[in-house]
Parts: sequence; structure tokens; C-alpha cells
Amino acid sequence: MNTNTPVSNKMPKGIPYIIGNELAERFSYYGMKTILVVFMTQYLMNRSGAVEPMTDADATTWYHYFSMANYFFPILGAILSDVLWGKYKTIMTLSIVYVLGHVALAVDDTRLGLSIGLTLIAMGSGGIKPCVSAHVGDQFTQANKHLLEKIFGYFYFSVNLGAAASSLLTPVLLDVYGPHLAFGVPGFLMLVATIVFFMGRKVFVAVPPVGWKQYKGDLLSKQGKKAIVNLSVMYIFIAVFWSLFDQTGSSWVLQAEQMDKFVDLGFVKFELLASQIQAINPLLIMIFIPLFTSVLYPFLNKFFKLTALKKIVIGMFIAGFSFALLAVAQMQIVGGSTPSILWQFFAYFILTAAEVMVSITGLEFSYTQAPNSMKSFVMGLWLLSVALGNFITAQVTSHLQDIVTIGTPLYFWFFAGLMFVTAIIFVIIASRYKEESYIQNRDEKPKPLAGTEGILTDMDGVDNK
Repeated sequence: MNTNTPVSNKMPKGIPYIIGNELAERFSYYGMKTILVVFMTQYLMNRSGAVEPMTDADATTWYHYFSMANYFFPILGAILSDVLWGKYKTIMTLSIVYVLGHVALAVDDTRLGLSIGLTLIAMGSGGIKPCVSAHVGDQFTQANKHLLEKIFGYFYFSVNLGAAASSLLTPVLLDVYGPHLAFGVPGFLMLVATIVFFMGRKVFVAVPPVGWKQYKGDLLSKQGKKAIVNLSVMYIFIAVFWSLFDQTGSSWVLQAEQMDKFVDLGFVKFELLASQIQAINPLLIMIFIPLFTSVLYPFLNKFFKLTALKKIVIGMFIAGFSFALLAVAQMQIVGGSTPSILWQFFAYFILTAAEVMVSITGLEFSYTQAPNSMKSFVMGLWLLSVALGNFITAQVTSHLQDIVTIGTPLYFWFFAGLMFVTAIIFVIIASRYKEESYIQNRDEKPKPLAGTEGILTDMDGVDNK
């Protein structure tokens, strides 16, 4: 690393367009996803125009196939971006596919419209996932790379702001105005997201694709194979975190049904639906991001160097405590009591803190550890860890149901223990990991990756820590 590189505190010009795009895109995605199961079980029509809803089981199956597809297409989108189109063209092209998917849902409320719409949305949403976060990092150089942590925090903040707003609005639109408007509004927001992103085309740093020859060479190079192997091992452990986190929409909701959902805060009283409690997560995220970045992390750095891997380890342990808390609440339920929903409020508080330390940090860490021609591919691997986490949960609930039965205290204790054991092993793995720092440096000529003589890449400024 060149120690004479000047330091800049100026944000890249393209960042506002990326953040605005992400805000509108996440509103569209979560708004559509929030009402999807309700639409399928209550509003779905047949070709003759009569209401013909799915059963709960069929709707659940469709929902999870759709979710799995969203975390499969990122790898394809990453390869398309890195080899053929580049991140900007990939995002723009697949965003149009994304919009068409929303249009299909909004205009055709039959199974045909549902099939076409969900397929196009999965292709569009999944395909751009690894490209958007990698495109954020591409806007930075060695001079302002220290701002990456802050900007990934803003990026995640916009995700949760969009999620919180749409989760509150679209169910009301569906209940009052029906599915056409309820799906139409998220579709319109996705169109807005695409337009906002297009508006930034003249100020974006658009890293070009490297082509298949170089891409293959980079993947098989010493640094490429090292990045894939090291990160893949880490992602297997991080997947256990996602196996806990994504249960906020399943086992947590089922537990909430058995709790006292009336909340009395003294100055305000209200009663919640079991599914509404999930809204606390994006709301807490928007509070925790600036709190952690500006207060907690600087405070902890006074006592020890808080690296990215240390944040992830701490987050894993914290996540385990959230399930331990729910296990105690479930013991009360099994014992005949009706504990307050505030138990889950506290559990969400703990799990959201873990999410900030694992998910945001993981995004930033993944970007810096990936050679520059492999940014989107590595982001795709990161998203596969989410799919693997859901696979772990599905295997436990289907193959260990006689031992670890959902709705029992042992179920929550099992996942708490699994998280604690995983975190302990991860401490050992993390202590042996040698971090890299691959940041785009557009002030110098491209240099080849080690071991790939004759194959040019846009990677500069590698410094081993």
C-alpha cells in the first residue's frame, strides 16, 4: 500500500443515487413480499374471474420457493456482471425485468400472473443483489476507503427504511383497495428506483466486465482461489446466524400467537397481531446503525482493536442469547402461563444488535476481501449463506422434529446452543484468517493478479494486514 496516498473525507458523487435506488427498490420488494401469502390465501382468482385461493400449505410452499430463488439468482447475476455486462448494465437490465414482474402481479391476479410475476421478480431482485452492494464499494478509492464502513451503514439503513415503510403500508392497501393497487404501488416504486439509478449514470464509477478468459484466470489464480475458499469457510459458519435470524418470520410468529399481545406502556396502550411484531426489526436497525457506528464501536476501540471479524464473532454470541431468552419464555408457555409479548421485544433488541454486527460488517468485509474482478461473485457467495441458513432450519424442522420439536423450549435451546458452538469454533477460524484489502484504485494502471501473468485486472492497492 502506498503510504503517501492522500486521505479524502468526500463521498463519491454516485452514492446518493445508489442509496435512493436501494430505498425505493427495498420498499417495492418488501411491500410485495409482506402481502404475498395473504394474497395467495384470500385474493387469488381463477381464469373465469372467481376467487380460488390456495391452501395455507400451498401458499407457504410457493412463498419459500420464491425466497429460495431470490438467493439462487445472485450467483448468476454476479457472473453476468463480472464476465459480460459489468455491474451498471446488469443492474439496469435486470431492474427492467424486475419492474415487469411487478406489472404481472398488479394486472393479473391469477396463478398465471403470480407465476410470471414471481419468476421475473426473483430473476430481477436476485440478479441485482450482489451487484448493488459491490457497486457501492466500486465508487471508493484508496483515498476515501475509510468511509466504507459508514456508507455500508447508510446502505443498510435505506434497506430497512424501505422495509419498515412498506410493511406498514401495503397490508392496508390490500385490505382497503385490493391486490391491483397493493401490488401496483410497489411496482411503481421499483420503476422509481430504476429511474433514480439511471439518473446517476454520468457520475457513477462503472468498473467494466473482465471477460471470461480473465474471469476464469482470476478465479483459478492463487488469490482468487484463496478468497473463495477462505470466505466460503467463513460463510458456512455465518449461515448458522441466518438460520436463527430468518426464524423471526416462522418460529417467532408461532410463539407470539401464544403470548399476551396487549402492550401497556403507560402513556400508550395497544394490541398487536403476531405478524406485526416483525416490524420492530427494521425500526431498531435504523436506530442501531448510527448508535453503533458513532458510539459503541469507538468506545470498544478504546479497549481493543475492533476488527470486522471480531464484530462478527460478538454478533454470533449475541444472537444465541436472543434464542435463549425465547426458550425461557417458551418454558412459561408450556407450563401454562401466557407471557407478555415484551419477551419478544427484548429478543428482537438482542437479535437486531447481532444483525448489525454480523450482516453489515459481513457486507463490508466481503467486498474488501474479494479481488476486484470478483466483487459481484463474492457478494453472490455471501447471499448463498442466507440460503444455506434457511436450509439448515428446514432440515432441523423436518428431520429432527421428533427430537427438536418446534413450539417446545428444546427447539429454542437447540438453536441457541448451535449458535454458541458455532461462534466458539468461528473464533478459532477467525484468529487464523489473514485479511486482505482490495479497493479499486483508478489513479494507477491495472495490475495482474499474482500467478496470472498476461491477464490484466483492475485491481490495485492490495495490502496484507
